[in-house]
Amino acid sequence: MSEQIGVLQGSAGELEARARRLRRLILDTVHRAGMGHTGGSLSEVEILVALYFRVLRNIDPGRPERPDRDRFILSKGHASAGLYAALALRGYFPESLLEGYDELGSPLQAHPDMGRAPGIDISTGSLGQGLSCGVGMALAAQLRPELGGFRTFVLLGDGELQEGQVWEAAEYAGALRLPGIIAVVDCNGVQLSAPTGPSLAPERIADRWRAFGWESSVVAGHDLGALVPALEAARHGAGSGPVALVARTVKGRGVSFMEGRCEWHGKAPNDEEYARAIGEVGG
Repeated sequence: MSEQIGVLQGSAGELEARARRLRRLILDTVHRAGMGHTGGSLSEVEILVALYFRVLRNIDPGRPERPDRDRFILSKGHASAGLYAALALRGYFPESLLEGYDELGSPLQAHPDMGRAPGIDISTGSLGQGLSCGVGMALAAQLRPELGGFRTFVLLGDGELQEGQVWEAAEYAGALRLPGIIAVVDCNGVQLSAPTGPSLAPERIADRWRAFGWESSVVAGHDLGALVPALEAARHGAGSGPVALVARTVKGRGVSFMEGRCEWHGKAPNDEEYARAIGEVGG
């Protein structure tokens, strides 16, 4: 691992293998717990792999509070099983800790808690608030040069964009041309009980970010060959102003009977479904 950039460089095949492993860990975690947001955790997998293994700078599992590290905020905090699996895979804590997911006293609660688990930069769970926290972090990076001009990545759900606070934060950052902030939208097209609909189509979401003064583009969210360079470009571009990347994804990606199905928004697989899912994702 390079001390300068703090990421693990890997071939395309190695990144794909990590994505398969991440899906396996997510399924193991939610099945064992009997609860969890399976669909949205599976849709964010490649985004997390790209960030934690190639894009985030100066992250160090041995020093999770390193002051010049890039920050990551899971604004869609209910998809914590995906984030916890990524942190375990990256070495922040043993994979065995996932076995206590959402149990009383576990550091891995259903929503990320920065006071309990290493690698969590802000506690999340109430939808719509993550971007505001990210804007605050970006302002801090500007005001305190000793922090090294870190970048802050905020992962939002497409359904979450219906929260007005998201656009209040977006307007503020856009009006300031605030550097250092990157919004990534997990645009899987499905929310709690229905599709998100045409008003939240990827291109329309990208247009909305532009209207608020952000640089914005759409990327294939499960294609690591496209996603890694897009995230790297967003990180670089954020040096001169806010950047939004809309990732076109699939709810429940990798498991045929979960893909695009709203019933898997907040449901864990039973024993039979788990066995079928593991047979499909491998890992």
